[in-house]
Amino acid sequence: MELFLYAGILQEGLYPCYLLTVKVIRMKNVRQADVLSQTDCYVSLWLPTASHKKMRTKTISNCPDPEWNETFNFQIQSQVKNVLELSVCDEDTVTPDDQLLTVLYDLTKLYFRKKTHVKFPLNPEGMEELEVEFLLEERPSASEALITNGVLVSRQVSCLDVHLESRPNRKRGEKKDFLVTVDESFEHTQRVSSSCPDPAHFHYPKYFQSQMHVEMPKSHWSYGLSCCSSHRRNGPICQPLDCLSEGQTVTLPLNENCELQMKSTDCPETLDVRLGYSLCEAELEFLEKRKVVVAEALKQVLQLEEDLKADEVPIIAIMATGGGTRSMTAMYGHLLGLQKLNILNCASYITGLSGATWTMATLYQDPEWSSKNLEKAIFEARRHVVKDKMPALFPDQLLKYREELRQRSQEGYKVTFTDFWGLLIEACLGDKRNDCKLSEQRAALCRGQNPLPIYLTINVKDDVSNQDFREWCEFSPYEVGLQKYGAFIPAELFGSEFFMGRLMKRTPESRMCYMLGLWSSIFSLNLLDAWNLCHTSEEFFHQWTRKRTHDIEDEPILPEIPKCDGKVLETTVVVPGSWLSNTFRDILTYRKCVSEFHNFLQGLQLHTDYLQNGQFSKWKDTLLDGFPNQLTGSTKHLCLLDTAFFVNSSYPPLLRPERKADLIIHLNYCAGSQTKPMKQTCEYCATQNIPFPKYEVQEDDDNLKECYLLENSEELNAPIVVFYPLINGTFQKYKAPGVERSPEEMEQGEVDIYSYKTPYATKELTYTEAAFDKLVKLSEYNILNNQDKLLQALRMAVEKKRLKSQCRS
Repeated sequence: MELFLYAGILQEGLYPCYLLTVKVIRMKNVRQADVLSQTDCYVSLWLPTASHKKMRTKTISNCPDPEWNETFNFQIQSQVKNVLELSVCDEDTVTPDDQLLTVLYDLTKLYFRKKTHVKFPLNPEGMEELEVEFLLEERPSASEALITNGVLVSRQVSCLDVHLESRPNRKRGEKKDFLVTVDESFEHTQRVSSSCPDPAHFHYPKYFQSQMHVEMPKSHWSYGLSCCSSHRRNGPICQPLDCLSEGQTVTLPLNENCELQMKSTDCPETLDVRLGYSLCEAELEFLEKRKVVVAEALKQVLQLEEDLKADEVPIIAIMATGGGTRSMTAMYGHLLGLQKLNILNCASYITGLSGATWTMATLYQDPEWSSKNLEKAIFEARRHVVKDKMPALFPDQLLKYREELRQRSQEGYKVTFTDFWGLLIEACLGDKRNDCKLSEQRAALCRGQNPLPIYLTINVKDDVSNQDFREWCEFSPYEVGLQKYGAFIPAELFGSEFFMGRLMKRTPESRMCYMLGLWSSIFSLNLLDAWNLCHTSEEFFHQWTRKRTHDIEDEPILPEIPKCDGKVLETTVVVPGSWLSNTFRDILTYRKCVSEFHNFLQGLQLHTDYLQNGQFSKWKDTLLDGFPNQLTGSTKHLCLLDTAFFVNSSYPPLLRPERKADLIIHLNYCAGSQTKPMKQTCEYCATQNIPFPKYEVQEDDDNLKECYLLENSEELNAPIVVFYPLINGTFQKYKAPGVERSPEEMEQGEVDIYSYKTPYATKELTYTEAAFDKLVKLSEYNILNNQDKLLQALRMAVEKKRLKSQCRS
């Protein structure tokens, strides 16, 4: 099989499709699934990169050694990772069929134009094996136009226009509409009526061997069908679509009065999903503008005699963690301190999650916020934090929420409790409806006048622990994307429906309140998440939440595989859990309130060498990464979760090599251990081979300093990190750096942050005026009191940037 390697650069071209023939021959020593009889066995075949429909053999009843000798054909694309799933099943009359086991076989292992005979050892101890024969051949005149970034592949899409024409009929009341289904299409089923002049459109992968099915009214058949169609009397018409010529109109008679007119055309090759790992043009333009602001600020702060050259200006970022109202309040204080030191103007990025996004989204309503005194914004935030929140739950207000959520559902969104949570946040943080949207924050970036905000969440799966599967999803005013796949869409299109990288249905952009509900979706917690937050080991629960898998690649009866440059996945047998374990898993992993948005990766397939792509490998860290049929492109919805349920930090967007952050100011707001997010990030980066400082905080949480300066002198590309735990240190005795408190002022320095009596618990939405003021002043003080470390870090960042510049030249 011809293979192509990519370097993460978008490439287009024509690539051949092949004909795969799979012959299911026989099975020996089938395990007994029924108590009183042998297994009623059949084999199901599923190859989602060729067809979403599962094929199956006939059932052979009550036989331990069934023999089928049945042949199945698939048209496969040479540039995608094709993994065939062969499931051995037991047919039951009353209850659903039992799936005994599934074999996952990477078709890259097949020789071209040569039969490959495989005996899969399903259970060597019981001598259980499945015998299958494969043949891979050329498919004449089937070269497909592909677009790929080396990880995701967008395949060629055709659009089928279907129009119903009816002739005059004396009979009144005859039904003149039909249900038309194109089984591999995005739309799937639509009603086509003679009363509608516009044709129905179906978008489907051109080389998926799609078929059109027409449900007919119960009437007499008087006309035959075209040579390329077939039908059953009193049943639906089945029309293969691979026989339709490009742009040619084909007429399909239905009865003496109606006929369907069909025309298939190729869709434009331009994608609406940006495939690529580079930064978008808008962000690159912003960075050039912001560089001017940062260079001037650094010259003033560091008292430099000469202007910094363009390639000497470091990328500085502010990284905030989550923590509900505590993080929102403390972040205001930290930003005020940075503003007073003029260091806020030195930052090019601000990243946040959970409650920190409440501060960020509020500030970015003002396009000039960072150049204005933040004390006015803090006073406004204080007014809302201390107000009574109960009116937000009054019956009249709840009725307004219900009406708005109904309207949101009509717009095409899947409404969940997280959307209601977003409306509550809006009521708690403001006085009225806020119509601001994420894309509108571009106004605050047009001249490079503020840092670029990036909001972070994780994409998870409903039935899998987030320790086993999660993917970073970042939101900026420019784009929303999954950095692991190198796939991004404009921010205003998030929530719209896509298929194979093309926009199918545009949905109105969400108001900011719904985004805040998503980014701080604390109600998406499942039992396994709760256990993980309290313990470091899931070993016991994994016995019940993971399916049993074992590799059979090294078994001697498997044939030798051909040499190829790409990564070949090991042949794996997956054994489903018992009824008890499946029930227990469903209970542990069920997320009642998870946010679900239309998946903009829907339909996109994985490149045959996706595991070799350096960018994908940088973020490849989940159990499902080696199971391409289960990754995100195969799902209709993204299940998005508060990042704090995995690790309470928003580092990942800043660790992308394209952003090259030189200095990161870490503002910590989490409850419990203040060092845990930093330690987790260090460990994660070490595992993923991402340049990052080593974990060097020696003190326990009871003896932390107000500020730590971390660096990795051995790694030039590792960012410098200034770490601010949220602690009450010298603030107890000093109201300002070097200014001691009087006896009367000592009470103002007593800030109870983490005891069981703290007013700053994550669940608290309302603070007293005194509690709000104390937390803001403490955060501001911790910044101002450690000015020397910040200045030292800035100097180090400038020197490191100069060194990088010299190395490049």
